[in-house]
Amino acid sequence: MTPSTSATVDSAPATPVRVALLNDYEVVAHGLAAMMRRYDHQIEVVELSAGLGVHEHVDVALYDTFAQVQGDRVDLEDLVADGDIGHVVVFSWNVAPTVVRAALDRGVHGYLSKTLPAGQLVECILAIARGRVIVDTGEDDRIAGGDWPGREEGLTAREAEVLALITQGLSNNDIAERTGVSINSVKSYIRSAYRRIGVTTRPTAILWGIEHGFRPDHMRVRNPHIPGSSR
Repeated sequence: MTPSTSATVDSAPATPVRVALLNDYEVVAHGLAAMMRRYDHQIEVVELSAGLGVHEHVDVALYDTFAQVQGDRVDLEDLVADGDIGHVVVFSWNVAPTVVRAALDRGVHGYLSKTLPAGQLVECILAIARGRVIVDTGEDDRIAGGDWPGREEGLTAREAEVLALITQGLSNNDIAERTGVSINSVKSYIRSAYRRIGVTTRPTAILWGIEHGFRPDHMRVRNPHIPGSSR
């Protein structure tokens, strides 16, 4: 099936589309739920999952890649094969064509950029629930909504993700591989994050992260061949 690059929904569904939000950080999942709250007549968030797992039937599982394995490496086949999930969607700012293609090849029904505003995100989810395959990679590098650990401390979403991965014990090279950004960009995010939180060394940054909610609420077993991956 050829994916569409945008979605237009003509009318609200007769009953709200049931959605599970999947991320190891509860603050991220709750932020996504808050982002879509004004659309609760169209979207019903029935699960906020810290870690991969859905415990009741949902029409759409939205996999948020913040501090997670990217959309070309997570065990998407397991999600796609889950009988309790109607459609699987990756929600990420890593929209490299190779990553998107790999996710689609694993059977996901959508790949959506974190630059999408709430209304457009909801339109895409509704279209996917109706059986369309949607890819929308957005238009710029801003983060439209949601939440992340450290936001109240002034950290940007990118800085927070890098700090979360540092707190998980990943090296700079692992972080670059995990997030799909260059090693120089990783170092730049680290420097700016350190300035914002007032630390100068990695050990103190890790301690700060532990004290400020940067440890995942659920830690999956890692595959040693894929930094930070699930089993």
